Amino acid sequence: MDMLSLSTHLPQVALAPGEVVVREGEANGGLWILLSGELQVHKGGVLVNTVTQPGALIGEVSALLGSPYGATVRATAPSVLRHAADAQALLASDPAIMRLIAVGLAERLNFVTTYLADLKHQYGEAPGIAMVSDVLVELAQRQAPAARPGSARDPDPDY
Repeated sequence: MDMLSLSTHLPQVALAPGEVVVREGEANGGLWILLSGELQVHKGGVLVNTVTQPGALIGEVSALLGSPYGATVRATAPSVLRHAADAQALLASDPAIMRLIAVGLAERLNFVTTYLADLKHQYGEAPGIAMVSDVLVELAQRQAPAARPGSARDPDPDY
């Protein structure tokens, strides 16, 4: 099963380019599933991802952590999404949904950890890259259910 087939019961919402799906720092408890279109993800005003894959989720981290949205997501092309106004209820409704979300998050964490390790191997302790070791240690130690989202990095590094 995939997220598209598991979410057929949810209402669809059409968005025009420029419309916001979720806004960083806000919390409304919803979860979104992309059916078609293109979404851009901005964190702290920085573009971090463009989402085009049908079945991609928006708001799953917020739903799992019970925290506000960690990024602003905006449609950059006409887009159609399914919307679960109560993400907690959706997550509890079917173990297959939780498994898909867990697998997706594990894949993303594996990618980021591998990427950081590759940076460390390529650039060692070069200025600005020295923090990679700290990030890898922080990722490895975040095992507690109460792990906080965000960054522990120095906001004013010397590079």
